[in-house]
Amino acid sequence: MDRIIYTSMTGANAAAHRQAVLANNLANASTNGFRAEMSTFRSVPIQGEGSTTRVFALEATSGHSEASGPATRTGRNLDAMAIGNAWFGVQGLDGTEVYTRAGSFEVTAAGQLVTNTGLTVLSDGGGPIDVPQDAQLALAADGTVIATASGQQPQAVARIKLATPTADDPLKRGDDGLFRTRSGDPMPSDGNARMLTGAIEGSNVNPVESMVGMIAASRQFEQQMKLLQTAETNDKSASQLLSLNG
Repeated sequence: MDRIIYTSMTGANAAAHRQAVLANNLANASTNGFRAEMSTFRSVPIQGEGSTTRVFALEATSGHSEASGPATRTGRNLDAMAIGNAWFGVQGLDGTEVYTRAGSFEVTAAGQLVTNTGLTVLSDGGGPIDVPQDAQLALAADGTVIATASGQQPQAVARIKLATPTADDPLKRGDDGLFRTRSGDPMPSDGNARMLTGAIEGSNVNPVESMVGMIAASRQFEQQMKLLQTAETNDKSASQLLSLNG
């Protein structure tokens, strides 16, 4: 059996994986704060006698696009968009500190500030943010949550944790779509980070680019499958010739 089937198989797997990544990006083109995944191909030479001219193709997800998504003005007092490379600190379902760019917040019946998906928003001290009942809330550019109760002066309740990753400890995407530091340690609060209030950040996915990439990946997959079919045909022809000689 020709070894081409193994190299073609890895090429087909890489193309299928890339198409899955692009499809996920396209499906999240309207998800607030979504960061597009980036993927790359790499060649891995095969070690062994008679295999030095062959390479395996592997698809590796190289990270995510750091470009900011478009800002959409909502005018809502609990909507915010992190500016630059700042991220909102929230508590993941596993209890660890995670980070998101989706800044549409709500208040639960118990008076706790959460994201629109129900994740607890963390303060710059690392704890949850509790707000007074029936108070009007507003957000300041530095992340301060301001509560105004009936007949009382506005007061600062807490400050939403805004953190900026560093090159030494960058963020990586988790299986839940949230981001964590590569080291697993929480990032410190960034006192210089700012956010735009009354607006939310859209997805940074380019739908046209994703569609073109999916078409290219599909054609590449088809080409790899044709190579597998060619190898099968060659194998059958060789078996027939051997049968005749035998």
